[in-house]
Amino acid sequence: MSAPAAANAVTIKNFAFSPAKLTVKTGTKVTWTNTDPDTHTVTSKQGSGGPLKSAGLATNATYSYTFTKPGTYAYYCSIHPFMTATVEVTP
Repeated sequence: MSAPAAANAVTIKNFAFSPAKLTVKTGTKVTWTNTDPDTHTVTSKQGSGGPLKSAGLATNATYSYTFTKPGTYAYYCSIHPFMTATVEVTP
């Protein structure tokens, strides 16, 4: 039996972010983990002015970001633009 996913964790698996929508409180550090054999990124949507900009994440690599302002942060993989998700940050 596997442990439940942490409330502040996103898994990159099968060319998708899971969960696709994550809700956290301001001040929460979110960590993305790539479990795919392909390289992926965590990148704020173009034009959104968002803060997310990871390097290419190899298998089992992680990227973390602490959200300091409430809002909805849309992001995608810049290598595979069909991979999209959001983080909703509440006060």
